[in-house]
Amino acid sequence: MRTKILKVNPESPEADRILEAARVVHQGGLVIFPTETVYGIAADHANPQAMKRLREVKRRSEDKPFSVMIAQKELVRNYTAYADPKLFKLIDRYWPGPLTVIVPAEKKGETIGIRIPDHPVAMKFVENAHCTIAAPSANFEGNPPPRTCEEALRDLDGLVDIAIDSGEVDIGTASTIVDFTADSPKVVREGVITQKDVDAVTGRRHILFVCTGNSCRSVMAEYLLKEELKGRQDVEISSSGTGVFFPTTASSEALKVLRDEGIDAHAHLSRPVTNMLLKKSDLIFVMTRAHRNQVLERVPAVEKRVYLLGEFSKKPVCHERDLDIPDPIGKAHSEYSECLQAIKDCLGRIKELI
Repeated sequence: MRTKILKVNPESPEADRILEAARVVHQGGLVIFPTETVYGIAADHANPQAMKRLREVKRRSEDKPFSVMIAQKELVRNYTAYADPKLFKLIDRYWPGPLTVIVPAEKKGETIGIRIPDHPVAMKFVENAHCTIAAPSANFEGNPPPRTCEEALRDLDGLVDIAIDSGEVDIGTASTIVDFTADSPKVVREGVITQKDVDAVTGRRHILFVCTGNSCRSVMAEYLLKEELKGRQDVEISSSGTGVFFPTTASSEALKVLRDEGIDAHAHLSRPVTNMLLKKSDLIFVMTRAHRNQVLERVPAVEKRVYLLGEFSKKPVCHERDLDIPDPIGKAHSEYSECLQAIKDCLGRIKELI
């Protein structure tokens, strides 16, 4: 019996056809589908019979594992406890996209490859399958990966249940695979992302400042340190707030005291603290003990990378509460000036660490 072909518009995917293909995978079947790189075969990674059939169809040896596709960056936590910021820098830069990462799996001694495709049909398909999708290229092992559904069916017609045809893919070469189980992130299969690209992203240190509204304290810290480290290409500096729900500009008084330092921050827009932002940061500086607790509640794994900014003050401290940088919001201009000076005092020592 020949494989059933479903024509799906890549610009405006037909939901009913994607749902039909997703149900087939969820029920243990095999489906050819497009990604931005090449066409792949989907199977339920948690279904032993489906995976046995996939291995037979691919003619793949037992010792070669299959990578999986997910629909959201945060879902990587379901497959690995790996917490190195380099991983999150890279996936934040290239996902969705032609990048597969190999990380330690939850089962000790094993690894798993993970990626998020950058193709509207693939994304809808993965989302609607409601299972973990194993997704090798849609060809016999050793043959060139297919750029079209027609090319995929030359090997696989009659061996899979459904094929989604969305025309020719954009890239036409398999995704770059980066191994994070080595001493440093290593490209083990090069696609459009090169080792040079990987080194450039993972080699930059990310410094994050956190306050509540991301409108004054963390903004001052971010822009002051950016000014101090102007010209440094190996450092990325940002800020965020634990209480941000929609973007706003920095407070007028914060903008004024920064302007007094010759710094223009009028383009700043507040952004919320996210798990991805915390995970990719090498150093996280919070304004108060309450902020530290909020950060650690979200991502306990960053405990050794989060510090009170006040810990780096040159002034003597009598009590732990003195380490907090008080919030000047709604107060006089002089309070903002004092806050900025306190932050500048701390940044002097931080600069020595970077």
